[in-house]
Amino acid sequence: MYKIIGADGKEYGPITTDVLRQWLAEGRVNAQTKVLPEAATEWESLAEIPELAGLLASAVASLPSAPGPISIAPIPRNNSQAVAGLTLGILAMTLGICCCYGLPFSIPGIICSLVALNQIKSDPVTQKGRNLAIVGLVLSIVSILIGILLLVLGVAFSTPDILRRIRRL
Repeated sequence: MYKIIGADGKEYGPITTDVLRQWLAEGRVNAQTKVLPEAATEWESLAEIPELAGLLASAVASLPSAPGPISIAPIPRNNSQAVAGLTLGILAMTLGICCCYGLPFSIPGIICSLVALNQIKSDPVTQKGRNLAIVGLVLSIVSILIGILLLVLGVAFSTPDILRRIRRL
């Protein structure tokens, strides 16, 4: 049987070796805890008492080892400029083909896509969306080419009418 002085300075006991083993496992006592064996007159630390030293060693051996370094990998997210470039590219294509007003969306789409590609290239660990940026860039460029083609075709088809009007004058 033993008496101990807890971390709060109070005396506890008498307790058995089994209770002491349980308290060691729970972390309520440690090697520096003051213990008074039943027949002794002086308080000693738990590590200084020979019959409890083995108990302390087995309790330390049964503790789980400390975890190694924790590595938190950043979660890659879609680059917002890539999403904006794709959105502007889609708008440029639909408005460019429908009503020839895709140019206000094509230029910002190209700029956003190029900025996104640059950001993704400089930080590939946290940035993703390269394919979105490429598709936005292609759609914006194709929209400009379609706009130019429609302009050329419009001029080409209206030229004979213009020439006929000029001859009548």
